[in-house]
Amino acid sequence: MTVAYQASLLDADQEFRLAELGQGLRRVRLAHGAWIDVLPGWMSGSDALFERLAARVPWRAERRRMYDNVVDVPRLLCYYDEGQALPDPALEAARDVLSARYLPELGEPLATAGLCLYRDGRDSVAWHGDTSGRRVPQTVVAILSLGNPRPLLLRPREGGGRGLRYELGHGDLLVMGGSCQRTWLHAVPKTARPVGPRISVQFRPRGVR
Repeated sequence: MTVAYQASLLDADQEFRLAELGQGLRRVRLAHGAWIDVLPGWMSGSDALFERLAARVPWRAERRRMYDNVVDVPRLLCYYDEGQALPDPALEAARDVLSARYLPELGEPLATAGLCLYRDGRDSVAWHGDTSGRRVPQTVVAILSLGNPRPLLLRPREGGGRGLRYELGHGDLLVMGGSCQRTWLHAVPKTARPVGPRISVQFRPRGVR
């Protein structure tokens, strides 16, 4: 697949490297036992990885039922289940580092990877929590963002609290943990301004979707 892509001047020509998670990783405590960890620029050389994934991943379009209609999912998708080889060694390395970091508080490894390709500002994901698979009180979903930045929004599921906004792209890392998938919602909104493509890689434990 060929997509119009604006590389980062800071990331261009850098070799692949993952920053130490203990250096610069910032935890934000949220209401109801939820938290997020944020590390901008965690992956160096992410632009080259974006280009490889955009070209090599077998992206597919999906259609889903919304009330009485069947509609196009506004992004391209690919899912790698537990035990499946990931499409690039850099993703294997990222998953293993994140799995080792969060194993003590999660109690299990990160085992799957869901990839989303947002082609332009018309692609999006609506407000949701990752609760459609195995339901657990607490879990971890680690998001590696590649390509052009897009905002990730978070808000309390019950409303009434302050929302959060993070611009993620070019190797940024955001990890949602604790009760975040049950008590908070997250979204990537559409935008009318011109934006280039972004790939979101979500590492999750077995069965969490």
